[in-house]
Amino acid sequence: MDRLVRQRGRVARVQWRSYSMALLVTPAGLFNLAPAGAAPDLQLEVTETSPLALASVALRGDKPAIRIEGDVQLAAEINWLVDHVRWDLEEDVARLIGDAPAHTLGQVVAKAAQALRQFVGARMASAAATPASTAVTPTAPAAPGAPSATPDRAAT
Repeated sequence: MDRLVRQRGRVARVQWRSYSMALLVTPAGLFNLAPAGAAPDLQLEVTETSPLALASVALRGDKPAIRIEGDVQLAAEINWLVDHVRWDLEEDVARLIGDAPAHTLGQVVAKAAQALRQFVGARMASAAATPASTAVTPTAPAAPGAPSATPDRAAT
């Protein structure tokens, strides 16, 4: 990537919960794993800790909330890449398992993602349609000897 050539040698650490990965920008403007112990020029931490909430954000096509520390220019370049570059997962998987199985796997994943989007959308719609508070008005117990609102079945 030409955009990252200017950032060669810089390290960006991406972290979510206890998982992290340090990426080094190569002279060709690509990402490679950084050597162990490399000091990051930029730290990106995904602040959402729930995997389900994170999946929901991804399925909506939104970016998760991220805490950013460090090199602002490197952060801007990575943000541009996130907005404009799409990963062809099927192509990369095809290198491992072949074209036909990768295509089939891609179709299954796309259908599963579509079903999950519909499910989440339906749940969100039903949650939005439900009133925020469905208050139940409690009734005070009847005084002893007062007639009951429900018939007494034991007296038959």
